[in-house]
Amino acid sequence: MGYRKGKSGNVSHREFLFAEVTLKAAFVATSFPESHFRLKMAATLCSKFLQRQGWLPLTQSVRHGSKAVTRHRKPFHILRQKLMAVTKYVPPERVIPPGAYPSATKRVQEDSALTLLLKRDLKKVFQDCKMVAVVQNSASSAEDMMLLKNRLFKHGIIVKFFPNQVTRSFLMDTVYSNMAPLFIGPTVLFVSKEPKVKEMLKALRSSPQMTLLGACIDDTLLSVDGIVSYSKLPSVAVVQGQLVSGLTMLTSLTASLLQRHPAHLSALLQQHVRQQSPDSGTAEEAAS
Repeated sequence: MGYRKGKSGNVSHREFLFAEVTLKAAFVATSFPESHFRLKMAATLCSKFLQRQGWLPLTQSVRHGSKAVTRHRKPFHILRQKLMAVTKYVPPERVIPPGAYPSATKRVQEDSALTLLLKRDLKKVFQDCKMVAVVQNSASSAEDMMLLKNRLFKHGIIVKFFPNQVTRSFLMDTVYSNMAPLFIGPTVLFVSKEPKVKEMLKALRSSPQMTLLGACIDDTLLSVDGIVSYSKLPSVAVVQGQLVSGLTMLTSLTASLLQRHPAHLSALLQQHVRQQSPDSGTAEEAAS
């Protein structure tokens, strides 16, 4: 067994002692086999104690051109793959809380006898009355409501009360469905068989708690501005008189235009006949 030189090329005293101890341990191990284990431990401790940075070991394991080996996952056996596929965890479906989405089936609720009776009255009101106005009641007292009823009744306007739910349900199935958004909150109906818009607006001016929302006049839905514009229109009698006078004037003018040309033609013919007759010539000379 030999030993190598360090970086400086000279053998140090410690390396020499280590080599001598190793030789003695090998001799004792061959001569006394029972103390082989103790001598091996002593040699190991001496090697760790005497090891330095410049000392090179007697043998070294050097890797020549080999590459790093990465571990590849070994494929599972076909039976294990089947078992894992069968026992794979399948999460349950997400439970939708009730009421999160609207139900696909609509519940049809039958109307009560009172609701049917109110709908029948509403149908009669819209059929018989030409003016149906929607007014919002803003905390009007019973006394003020009674005075307003009396003022409107003098002009043939009646105040009616219907629940909003019943009114909207009735309007959805009729041609007056566009009036349904007006029935929100406490509402009152002003109805009359003839359009009495001026009288209604005059009565509402004395009741600030009542707010006009809209009206249906002659099967036409009008806003508040439309109702005010409608009130400024002349009455039916005045319009009929203006129409009759206009038609009479046109007929008389047409008759005068038709008679003008024949009358002018007849006057010209009479003048020509006078000029052609002999008596007319002597009469003209005597006159001169």
